[in-house]
Amino acid sequence: MTILPITLTIAAAAALINIWLAMRISRVRLASKVSIGDGGVPALATRMRAQANFVEYTPLFLILLGLVELAHGSATWLWLVAIVYIVCRILHAFGMDRPAPNPYRAIGIGGTLLATLALAGYALATPYLSRSAVSAAMTVTGR
Repeated sequence: MTILPITLTIAAAAALINIWLAMRISRVRLASKVSIGDGGVPALATRMRAQANFVEYTPLFLILLGLVELAHGSATWLWLVAIVYIVCRILHAFGMDRPAPNPYRAIGIGGTLLATLALAGYALATPYLSRSAVSAAMTVTGR
Protein backbone atom coordinates (compact mmCIF):
# COMPACT_ATOMS: atom_id res chain seq x y z
CA MET A 1 0.00 0.00 0.00
CA THR A 2 1.39 3.38 -1.02
CA ILE A 3 0.61 6.45 1.05
CA LEU A 4 1.11 9.75 -0.72
CA PRO A 5 1.80 12.18 2.14
CA ILE A 6 2.33 15.25 -0.04
CA THR A 7 -0.77 14.70 -2.14
CA LEU A 8 -2.90 13.80 0.89
CA THR A 9 -1.79 16.91 2.75
CA ILE A 10 -2.35 19.23 -0.20
CA ALA A 11 -5.71 17.61 -1.03
CA ALA A 12 -6.81 18.19 2.57
CA ALA A 13 -5.62 21.80 2.38
CA ALA A 14 -7.50 22.23 -0.90
CA ALA A 15 -10.68 20.81 0.66
CA LEU A 16 -10.39 23.27 3.54
CA ILE A 17 -9.83 26.17 1.14
CA ASN A 18 -12.88 25.12 -0.87
CA ILE A 19 -14.97 25.11 2.32
CA TRP A 20 -13.57 28.55 3.23
CA LEU A 21 -14.46 29.85 -0.25
CA ALA A 22 -18.00 28.44 0.11
CA MET A 23 -18.40 30.10 3.51
CA ARG A 24 -17.34 33.45 2.03
CA ILE A 25 -20.04 33.04 -0.61
CA SER A 26 -22.62 32.09 2.02
CA ARG A 27 -21.91 35.23 4.07
CA VAL A 28 -22.55 37.46 1.04
CA ARG A 29 -25.64 35.42 0.10
CA LEU A 30 -27.13 35.89 3.55
CA ALA A 31 -26.31 39.61 3.70
CA SER A 32 -27.72 40.15 0.19
CA LYS A 33 -30.68 37.75 0.56
CA VAL A 34 -29.75 35.92 -2.64
CA SER A 35 -30.26 32.16 -2.58
CA ILE A 36 -29.64 31.25 -6.25
CA GLY A 37 -27.23 32.80 -8.71
CA ASP A 38 -25.50 36.09 -7.99
CA GLY A 39 -28.62 38.29 -7.91
CA GLY A 40 -26.68 41.03 -9.65
CA VAL A 41 -24.55 41.51 -6.51
CA PRO A 42 -20.96 42.15 -7.68
CA ALA A 43 -19.37 40.87 -4.44
CA LEU A 44 -21.31 37.62 -4.74
CA ALA A 45 -20.40 37.21 -8.41
CA THR A 46 -16.68 37.65 -7.72
CA ARG A 47 -16.68 35.26 -4.76
CA MET A 48 -18.57 32.66 -6.77
CA ARG A 49 -16.06 33.08 -9.58
CA ALA A 50 -13.15 32.72 -7.17
CA GLN A 51 -14.51 29.38 -5.97
CA ALA A 52 -15.32 28.21 -9.50
CA ASN A 53 -11.80 29.10 -10.62
CA PHE A 54 -10.40 27.13 -7.68
CA VAL A 55 -12.51 24.12 -8.61
CA GLU A 56 -11.42 24.39 -12.25
CA TYR A 57 -7.68 24.25 -11.51
CA THR A 58 -7.33 22.17 -8.35
CA PRO A 59 -8.43 18.68 -9.49
CA LEU A 60 -5.92 18.55 -12.35
CA PHE A 61 -3.17 19.91 -10.09
CA LEU A 62 -3.91 17.22 -7.48
CA ILE A 63 -3.95 14.46 -10.11
CA LEU A 64 -0.57 15.58 -11.45
CA LEU A 65 0.82 15.91 -7.92
CA GLY A 66 -0.31 12.41 -6.99
CA LEU A 67 1.03 10.82 -10.15
CA VAL A 68 4.42 12.51 -9.87
CA GLU A 69 4.59 11.53 -6.20
CA LEU A 70 3.78 7.93 -7.18
CA ALA A 71 6.58 8.09 -9.75
CA HIS A 72 8.96 9.05 -6.93
CA GLY A 73 9.38 12.70 -7.83
CA SER A 74 11.57 14.84 -5.58
CA ALA A 75 9.70 15.28 -2.29
CA THR A 76 11.30 18.66 -1.62
CA TRP A 77 10.36 19.96 -5.05
CA LEU A 78 6.83 18.59 -4.80
CA TRP A 79 6.30 20.20 -1.38
CA LEU A 80 7.58 23.50 -2.73
CA VAL A 81 5.38 23.56 -5.85
CA ALA A 82 2.35 22.37 -3.88
CA ILE A 83 2.75 25.04 -1.21
CA VAL A 84 3.20 27.71 -3.88
CA TYR A 85 -0.01 26.50 -5.51
CA ILE A 86 -2.00 26.61 -2.25
CA VAL A 87 -0.70 30.07 -1.27
CA CYS A 88 -1.46 31.39 -4.75
CA ARG A 89 -5.01 30.06 -4.64
CA ILE A 90 -5.56 31.92 -1.35
CA LEU A 91 -4.05 35.11 -2.79
CA HIS A 92 -6.33 34.78 -5.82
CA ALA A 93 -9.42 34.62 -3.60
CA PHE A 94 -8.39 37.79 -1.76
CA GLY A 95 -7.54 39.43 -5.07
CA MET A 96 -11.02 38.72 -6.41
CA ASP A 97 -12.42 40.90 -3.58
CA ARG A 98 -10.44 43.91 -4.81
CA PRO A 99 -10.72 46.00 -7.96
CA ALA A 100 -8.67 44.58 -10.84
CA PRO A 101 -5.82 44.75 -11.50
CA ASN A 102 -4.27 44.09 -8.11
CA PRO A 103 -1.17 42.24 -6.92
CA TYR A 104 -3.05 39.53 -5.00
CA ARG A 105 -4.96 38.43 -8.05
CA ALA A 106 -1.97 38.77 -10.38
CA ILE A 107 0.31 36.74 -8.12
CA GLY A 108 -2.49 34.23 -7.51
CA ILE A 109 -3.13 33.70 -11.20
CA GLY A 110 0.53 33.75 -12.24
CA GLY A 111 1.64 31.45 -9.44
CA THR A 112 -1.18 29.00 -10.11
CA LEU A 113 -0.29 28.79 -13.79
CA LEU A 114 3.46 28.51 -13.14
CA ALA A 115 3.03 25.82 -10.47
CA THR A 116 0.71 23.82 -12.72
CA LEU A 117 3.01 24.25 -15.73
CA ALA A 118 6.06 23.22 -13.69
CA LEU A 119 4.27 20.15 -12.36
CA ALA A 120 3.05 19.22 -15.86
CA GLY A 121 6.60 19.56 -17.18
CA TYR A 122 7.92 17.38 -14.37
CA ALA A 123 5.21 14.82 -15.12
CA LEU A 124 6.09 14.81 -18.82
CA ALA A 125 9.81 14.42 -18.16
CA THR A 126 9.62 11.80 -15.41
CA PRO A 127 8.97 8.68 -17.50
CA TYR A 128 11.61 9.60 -20.05
CA LEU A 129 14.36 10.78 -17.73
CA SER A 130 14.17 8.18 -14.99
CA ARG A 131 16.93 5.60 -14.82
CA SER A 132 14.54 2.68 -15.09
CA ALA A 133 12.94 4.12 -18.25
CA VAL A 134 16.36 4.63 -19.84
CA SER A 135 17.41 1.09 -18.82
CA ALA A 136 14.20 -0.38 -20.22
CA ALA A 137 14.66 1.47 -23.51
CA MET A 138 18.23 0.24 -23.75
CA THR A 139 17.11 -3.35 -23.10
CA VAL A 140 14.44 -3.13 -25.80
CA THR A 141 16.88 -1.71 -28.36
CA GLY A 142 19.57 -4.23 -27.40
CA ARG A 143 22.13 -1.65 -26.23
